[in-house]
Amino acid sequence: MPKMKTNKAAARRFKITSTGKILRRQAGKRHLNEWKSANDKRNLGGWVALSKDQEKNVRELFPYPKYVG
Repeated sequence: MPKMKTNKAAARRFKITSTGKILRRQAGKRHLNEWKSANDKRNLGGWVALSKDQEKNVRELFPYPKYVG
């Protein structure tokens, strides 16, 4: 059997933790930052857990459960 391929677009956008949670980057920090407070911009940094209803769709893009992108 050939190996299954991981969706590389998903691999760049999401991380899978060792406990199996899927993490995503937060939106809203790409542009129009001049009008946002420093506190807002700081809070938009980092990774947050994906919501449960989206998790099933993203999990299908990773054929191997332990894949970390």
